Amino acid sequence: MRFLLPLLLICAALLALLPGCEPKEDLLTTDDSARLEFSADTVLFDTVFTQVGTVSKRLWVYNRNSRAVKIEQIRLADSNPGTYSLIINGDERQAAAGLEIRGKDSLLVLVKARLGATSALKPFLLTEQLLFTTNGNEQDVKLVAYGQNAYFHVLERLPCDAVWANDKPHVIYGAAVVDELCTLRIQPGTRIYAHGGAALIVRGTLLINENTTPVTELKDDDRSTIVRFQGDRLEAAYNDVPGQWAGIQFDASSSRNNVVNFVDIKNASFGLLIFNPRNRPHPKVTVRNTAIRNISGAGLTFASGGQSFAGGGVLSFSGDFDLTNCLLTNCGEYAVAGVGGGLYNLNYCTIANYTPLFGRRETASLSFTNEPADTQPLVSPITIGISINNSIVWGSVPEELFFENSDRYRSSISIRNSLLRTLEYAATTDAANKPGLGNAALNNLLNVNPKFKRSPENAADKYDYRLDTLSPASNKARFDAQVPRDLVNKTRNTSTPDLGAYERVNP
Repeated sequence: MRFLLPLLLICAALLALLPGCEPKEDLLTTDDSARLEFSADTVLFDTVFTQVGTVSKRLWVYNRNSRAVKIEQIRLADSNPGTYSLIINGDERQAAAGLEIRGKDSLLVLVKARLGATSALKPFLLTEQLLFTTNGNEQDVKLVAYGQNAYFHVLERLPCDAVWANDKPHVIYGAAVVDELCTLRIQPGTRIYAHGGAALIVRGTLLINENTTPVTELKDDDRSTIVRFQGDRLEAAYNDVPGQWAGIQFDASSSRNNVVNFVDIKNASFGLLIFNPRNRPHPKVTVRNTAIRNISGAGLTFASGGQSFAGGGVLSFSGDFDLTNCLLTNCGEYAVAGVGGGLYNLNYCTIANYTPLFGRRETASLSFTNEPADTQPLVSPITIGISINNSIVWGSVPEELFFENSDRYRSSISIRNSLLRTLEYAATTDAANKPGLGNAALNNLLNVNPKFKRSPENAADKYDYRLDTLSPASNKARFDAQVPRDLVNKTRNTSTPDLGAYERVNP
């Protein structure tokens, strides 16, 4: 052991005399062939509302060379000054110089866009170049943002007779409130975008397309008639993500005579909600020619009651809904849920509730109860009425109907001329709390696949809930002179129309 320490000192001295050995990936190259590579040649921002910042987009800068390179400069060309901002290697700055990237390593640049206010009504394009200079080489990545001016409603109590024009989109932050005895009219073709958690709260009256009657069949990309509500995350990844905003809420105090016509509502926690837990005189919403899709909102709370509820395409606490020519799909909890009574009339509706985004759904798509919504004292006794005609009620679980305590209101349940997925109520005769919907006199089709053109059963995406040519729901409805056209304004067959919201498209 007495020789070990001197030996270590000698080895250390010898190592000190050896030449340095720097890792190859840390050695700089000045070769002009050493160029950078990028994770994308263009950083694209989908529609950006003016005066609103975007999310950060990642741009990875790769050094594929075996040796390190020094980036002499990173900068914006400033074609549109102030539009884009950068975070380079974790630091917020608009330019950087002398940054080294080790061999086979990378650098992260985050890019944001913020568009100033403009008077432009139509979408516009703002482009920029992000420039990189390395060993005398100049390379660039394009920055592209599609801009759109908009009307902003930030925790706003709307004027008493407000009209939302369709010349620019409307963006809701927090809430837009229609006061008691006031009316909001929304013009045909208007686009409404809601920020996370935002809601349109109607204490007065909401009128959307109340007198609109198109003269031709509507196309999927129609922009002149259909009013669209959705979240304000416009990246493609958010196209079908539910729960991005709250929804449209009708309060019990004085909301009356609401009309929702030719509307598309998607990606919310609830689509249309009436909150009337004390069972005051019922608010009513008439819904026609409307699609409600991609809805989920577990653990919702409303007003000051503190109770927790699940989301629904149509969610009603002692309210009245008339639904005609409506499609409800991909609702993670309920397509229609009625709690504490109410009147529910569905005619020529398609419930196609496959919920491919949620895994297995445990709740019936249509669920009704006369139980009170909470423990608050009721203003009047609970009444309930349910009418379903000429409709399709289908989805991904074997039981898509639920009537709690149905013996108490069985005489107020009328379900006829409809295709239904139900095992609980499939009998031909009534039983305790089980209406027999298989009674031949009701003319219902039970547990027969409606054969939609494109559903999660036969397609991966781009679902189309029109009927296939071999659908058993074809020619099975009873013509209703009050509903001569379908959801997309196609003329119905006057003798043997089809069940559901769509009249079958001929091959």
